[in-house]
Amino acid sequence: MFQRQLPHAVALTAAVGAFAVQAPAQAAGFALPEASIAGLGTANAMVANPDETGAFAYNSAAIAFHDNSSIAVGGLLISPSFSVRTASGEHESQGADWLATPQMQIAARINERWSLGLGVSAPFGLETRWEDGTFPAVSGTRTLAVPAPLDPEVPLGQPTASKLEVIQIAPTVAYRVNDALSVSAGLDLYWGKSAKLNSTAGQLSGDGAGVGFNLSALYVQGPWSLGASFHSASSVGLDGHYVANSQTLVAIGAAEQSQAAKIDFDLPWRLQLGVRYEFNPQLAVEFDWTRTGWTEFDTLEIKGRTTGDLIFADTNGWTDTNAYRLGVTYQLRPDTQLRFGYAFDETGQGDDHFSARVPDNDRHLFSIGVAHSLDRGLSLEAGYMYVMAEDRNYRSNTAYSGHGVNGTDALDGDYEMDAHIFGLELVKVF
Repeated sequence: MFQRQLPHAVALTAAVGAFAVQAPAQAAGFALPEASIAGLGTANAMVANPDETGAFAYNSAAIAFHDNSSIAVGGLLISPSFSVRTASGEHESQGADWLATPQMQIAARINERWSLGLGVSAPFGLETRWEDGTFPAVSGTRTLAVPAPLDPEVPLGQPTASKLEVIQIAPTVAYRVNDALSVSAGLDLYWGKSAKLNSTAGQLSGDGAGVGFNLSALYVQGPWSLGASFHSASSVGLDGHYVANSQTLVAIGAAEQSQAAKIDFDLPWRLQLGVRYEFNPQLAVEFDWTRTGWTEFDTLEIKGRTTGDLIFADTNGWTDTNAYRLGVTYQLRPDTQLRFGYAFDETGQGDDHFSARVPDNDRHLFSIGVAHSLDRGLSLEAGYMYVMAEDRNYRSNTAYSGHGVNGTDALDGDYEMDAHIFGLELVKVF
């Protein structure tokens, strides 16, 4: 099969970062670990918590430690900010000012041993939009070295818009082994609601689904509790449509024709371990360690369904990463709990395949939250998190040659990112 060179400057340039939920990534890479409002308030340090319903989304084995059934419904509002200073000046990502993601967790107690759970969340995500001209070497028009006259409006393929909306539905079953130990298992059903990958040279849009599994355990002994949760890697098959902006490139054989396309997008596995200590009935502290298998996100291939040709292939070259999370809960009054958290998330993206679609770096997460009990088994929970990525002053030693932009000096710039996340949730215990 003939693998073309110019499509690196066509619609799918830098595709490595394109699928990286409509909300921007708030942990390193394109993970969104804020699975509950309790987790938002404690910087996601919840995997060893046997007391809060908000821990179910992080460790479904915790359901078995609760004598009642419950339902929690809420969501996140996210205000992201991406910017870069390049040779053409200061540029802000033109994404939406406010983005929203849903959250729901249902727990049903069957008997003293068995419980069922169902969670809905958005575990991965990114949206970036760069205006044409942000990266001069791959913006606008340019004479291309091909043996045929070209349309003067042929663009080179600067990444412009990247978005993926992913919803995770996780049915689980939990079993209480004894007074101290519970375990659980379930499925991770991923729905790629919509995907978009645009550049100045072409566009790709589509949707799809994938499946994985999860395993969890929780052990409680006196004031100590230990938790573990594992989510397998998964491949989400996306079906969509590729549209070439330049018919000239298509006519001379330098780009694939517009057609249906398919993509297998690999999501990483995640392992979270936690230890929690309850100093007294009011104060508890938890420390969690999360390992994310970003090496699963190694290559990305987009193939045409009409021609069967490889439209685009790229190597991501990400590495597995660690995150360290510290969460504190304080029972201010019998009906009011305060929450605090801090986390440090490493990035899995090195310089060799750096992408402007995912201008990632190590991140610091600071969070606060509150839960207040109402009448009739109702409680209201709220949280806030500030995400601050370390500045990334990217300079590549690889010169851009027109055959692929990722990891080249075409993307040289000073990148900055931060975000404000607000969450609200209503919980009913019955």
